[in-house]
Amino acid sequence: MSKEQTRPSESLVQDLLAERRELKVAVERLKLELADAQAGVGGPDRRTRELNELKDEVERLRYQLASARAEITRLREERDHLRGGIERALDQLTAEP
Repeated sequence: MSKEQTRPSESLVQDLLAERRELKVAVERLKLELADAQAGVGGPDRRTRELNELKDEVERLRYQLASARAEITRLREERDHLRGGIERALDQLTAEP
C-alpha cells in the first residue's frame, strides 16, 4: 500500500476532532450537573432562602406600588386645585366689562 492509502481522509480527521470537542463539552456539562446534584442535597434550605428572597421582593414591590399610588393621588389633587384656580381666573376675566 502506498502512503496515500494509509493516511486518513481530511474529512474523517475533522469529524473525529468535532466528535472529541462534543464529548469534552458533554463531560464538562455532566461535571456541572454532578456538582449541582451534590449541592442539591441541602436543597430545602436553598429553596427556603429563595422563597424568603422572593417574599422580600414582593413586599418591596408592594411598598413601591403603594408609594406610587400615593404620589398619583397627590398629583391628581394638585392638578384639580390648579384647574380650579384657572377656572376661577377665567371666570373673573370673562366677568369683567
